[in-house]
Amino acid sequence: MNEFVSVHTSAEQPGIATLLLSRPPTNSLTRQVYREIVSAAADLARREDISCVILFGGHEIFCAGDDMPELSTLSADEAEVAARVCGEAVDALAAVPKPTVAAITGYALGGGLNLALAADWRVAGDNVKFGATEILAGRVPQGGTARLARAAGESKAKDLVFSGRFIDAKEALALRLIDEMVPPDGVYDAALTWAKKFGDYPPQALAAAKATFDN
Repeated sequence: MNEFVSVHTSAEQPGIATLLLSRPPTNSLTRQVYREIVSAAADLARREDISCVILFGGHEIFCAGDDMPELSTLSADEAEVAARVCGEAVDALAAVPKPTVAAITGYALGGGLNLALAADWRVAGDNVKFGATEILAGRVPQGGTARLARAAGESKAKDLVFSGRFIDAKEALALRLIDEMVPPDGVYDAALTWAKKFGDYPPQALAAAKATFDN
């Protein structure tokens, strides 16, 4: 059983699953968390009762990125493995054969931004901070630059990656990193509204439609 990543459904919202990141206080990403994301994504891919998935980090913070204390202890070989499992997690999330909506609160930084970009749509609170912050730690982004460039354009993506600067939700919306900006308390409900659009469609048809796009 996963410790930090879980899948939740409810009778009140049939066909909708929430993939919840829960590693307080910042949902920082370790090798274990990335592996749990791969496992949860595989579970969601198999489930015929699910039509749409909401990616959520809780009401306080979506994800502040990779766990730097853990990374600082890794050998070169271990760091190579960590980079690989990061990319595998982001790709697994992008490949879930259902529409996916990221409900973003607090911060989406580094690996957290990569996870958000792997979703089909992104809803964020108007107080959220975003950033491709890996360069600030002398690291290379894993699994996210191509999606960042597709969303914001290559020039803007390079600006964010090379500078590591934080941007607010208003700029993220202008750069098309998010699709909707709402009050902080309404993030999950707004994502739920997106998800409900697809509840009446056969999961197999949605999967086939999503497969026509290059993740």
